[in-house]
Amino acid sequence: MNTIFVNTYKSLPDMLGTVYDMQSSERDTERMSQVGTFGDFDTFNGQVVSDDLYQGYDVTTTHIEFAKGFSVERKLYDDDLFDIFQKPEGLATAAQRTRQGHGARIFNFAFSYDQLFYTHTEGISLCNNSHTTTSGASTASGFDNLVTTAISGVNLSAMRLQFRGFRDDRANRIDSMPDTLFVPIDQEDRANEITKTPYGLDTGNRNINVDAGRYEVIPWNYITDTNNFFMVNKALMKKFLKWYDRIKLEFHNITEFDTFIAKWNAYMRYSIIYGDWRWIIGASVS
Repeated sequence: MNTIFVNTYKSLPDMLGTVYDMQSSERDTERMSQVGTFGDFDTFNGQVVSDDLYQGYDVTTTHIEFAKGFSVERKLYDDDLFDIFQKPEGLATAAQRTRQGHGARIFNFAFSYDQLFYTHTEGISLCNNSHTTTSGASTASGFDNLVTTAISGVNLSAMRLQFRGFRDDRANRIDSMPDTLFVPIDQEDRANEITKTPYGLDTGNRNINVDAGRYEVIPWNYITDTNNFFMVNKALMKKFLKWYDRIKLEFHNITEFDTFIAKWNAYMRYSIIYGDWRWIIGASVS
């Protein structure tokens, strides 16, 4: 039973390591604190001018327990092993599906203030057109990572410019280049068409398609909205997204002495967290 469970679990597709920095945890909660950026260098006039960094927002995540099990009567175990041996496969599949679904929450709840695992002191959604800062700097430009336009070559170009215009906590320009598109499977073909057609995208001309080869397209079956999609910087994504396994997936069994009923269960405890928002633009498409 244990071998079937473990081998099934290991064989299933897993996107978590692509999206998150996978970490183990030895505490009940984990916390990330944003640290502000330095200002531009000053002209040196014989003495170095010291700079102070602003304390940014804090985010705290609490690990949640998840469990599922099944039981089998003795005579069923003796007489129906084919059916019995399918149960650990199903349990492993359910465990993996649960983890993938929670991993995809970062996209599926990008436009609402999700608090299932974590609390963020900025208090707004990950993708939002009204991000704030603790430094007091103007947020009139460079603090918007939300669009409502459908996926197309023209709209990707506009999103890319918006991404390149992100500002740090002091409203200074930063060099952040998007390189990846996360899409639901419904938009996979269209995204590949946009990013792999070298000439004449959606036209009869042979004009160069500037988006050809510009983005890696990653479809994820657990992105639930069929129209929404996301433009990200993959390296920054792995920097700011953390998955904490407090207790990795376990498989247990016991047989009750008086009833001969055999019981198996699986248990896991984990959480997710994000720090900064400047790795992503989300398209909430109606």
